[in-house]
Amino acid sequence: MDRNSTSSTTAPDTAWLGRGRHLGPEPEQDVRRNLIALKAAGVLDDFLDLDPVEAARSTALHPRDESADPGPSARRLFEARWRVAEDITVRAQLVTYEPEARRKEGEGVTWVLAAETALTWDARWPSPATMFWPDSDRVAWDHDTVPGVRLRTTNHLPKEDDQLRHRLRDCTRHSWYIHVVVHEAMTPDGRGQRPVSAFLPPSLRHRVVEHRGTPEQAQIVDFAMKRELGVRMPRGGAVVLPTAPPSPEYAGERFTVGNVFLDGSEQTELLARITEFAALPRPLQGDAERALTRLRQGWHLLTPEEELIHAQDMVTKYAEALDAMTSSRDLYREAAEAAREALAETSVRDGLPQSPVTGATRADTSPLSALTKAFGRFRDPNK
Repeated sequence: MDRNSTSSTTAPDTAWLGRGRHLGPEPEQDVRRNLIALKAAGVLDDFLDLDPVEAARSTALHPRDESADPGPSARRLFEARWRVAEDITVRAQLVTYEPEARRKEGEGVTWVLAAETALTWDARWPSPATMFWPDSDRVAWDHDTVPGVRLRTTNHLPKEDDQLRHRLRDCTRHSWYIHVVVHEAMTPDGRGQRPVSAFLPPSLRHRVVEHRGTPEQAQIVDFAMKRELGVRMPRGGAVVLPTAPPSPEYAGERFTVGNVFLDGSEQTELLARITEFAALPRPLQGDAERALTRLRQGWHLLTPEEELIHAQDMVTKYAEALDAMTSSRDLYREAAEAAREALAETSVRDGLPQSPVTGATRADTSPLSALTKAFGRFRDPNK
């Protein structure tokens, strides 16, 4: 999986994209249990649990291309369909991947999730992540592909300068998530340790990673962010980090909040900045673009109406192919008859002997063999 490539296209506002790592022993089993429970509860309309090889061979709704296949390292492919706002259908795919050989043991299984609707995605809709993964802290599905970073919690920045700058670079270049850095003006109590992002709407909550800098890290964090990203870190404030490359509409001052009160209350200004950042055009990374293509062109979980339309399309295509074959056969037969007539006229004009052809012989002789024999007379000098 190429994690560093970027695309010239931007992510559509109809899609929800996520990528992470599951550090538990049975990631696919966790997905199955959650899907079964949500379907039984009526949350999901339906779901599929597919082998990636079989999924690539099976018939999908749209013509497939190579980019729609999950790839040789895919472990399992899941599809789910549910409805939001009563009648809007959401289609989503989650693929789990074998760890790369160079990864250290215990770094988990990578997963990629893509969901899409026909309308602009609403952050108030349920998070696609919790349609596949259980929304429980006991299931470690929510680790970013950047080591040491996790959703649904606060992530304290490294103490050493080199590790800190490395963390900032990786989060802005390789992660699919929105990253927010909050500086603790003083060490917060238990309520203040709760992530500020917990107040975000469901679909946006699982797109945000929250980092924390300790009180004594004020200068080192500010220096590292200014050097690596060109933004400043106010003491006791917060910054929404830019992507790499940054969006033309991003301005560091616009997405900086001077004061964040870590007392467990809702930080309205910071949440507004995060929501505004989430609405900016965002370039599609290579894996994200392939995941979206796979969702659109490699979809298998058809509704009865879609299956009927698909069957009708197949009948129409087969009928067109049969008509084309029939027309080709008729044209070939007419060409063969014309060739025989031309050969007969040539034989009469040149005084060549003609062999009588009865109706029975015509019926038993294919146009190709008759044409071959006729031309054979001209190739043989004795005839």
